[in-house]
Amino acid sequence: MIERAGAGPLRHLIVLRHAKSARPEGVPDHERPLAPRGLRDAPAAGRALAEADMLPGLALCSTAVRARRTWELAAAQWGTPPPVRYDPRLYGADVADLLAVVHEVPAGVETLLLVGHNPGLEDLILELAGDGLDDTLDTVRAKFPTSAIAVLSWRGTAWRDLTPGGALLTSVTVPRGTKR
Repeated sequence: MIERAGAGPLRHLIVLRHAKSARPEGVPDHERPLAPRGLRDAPAAGRALAEADMLPGLALCSTAVRARRTWELAAAQWGTPPPVRYDPRLYGADVADLLAVVHEVPAGVETLLLVGHNPGLEDLILELAGDGLDDTLDTVRAKFPTSAIAVLSWRGTAWRDLTPGGALLTSVTVPRGTKR
């Protein structure tokens, strides 16, 4: 654990937008499944997190089918997936709702994965990032597409200490699976 006097441990919030979903006629939005591209991209997101050595200690996931399936396919790429909590508040959430859920995370979790939806996730990233490495902020402002992963890093003793502008956006990636 990296520590600085009075600052607390280095923490990471990984934000993963669900993979590409299908839009079958007559299926309610909450129940929409992943599209073929989403079925390819979700595992690629899991592999990207493993390759970056950015595996979470806890995952918070929307209850929507497309978010749950994204989590399942991504986590299947890791030896031992972390615990996951499916939270209905993450479906259709705005920044205030998302931040409220994040603030409830136990202090012992240093790396948290949030799996959810736009526009809330994109807005959350831009709200929390006081700065970004390279062109990460411009990338998110332009588009935070399906399967996109953003990593925000900050120091704090508890998740409730994470405030707007208090994190550094360290990376943004958009993993894509290979077409067969």
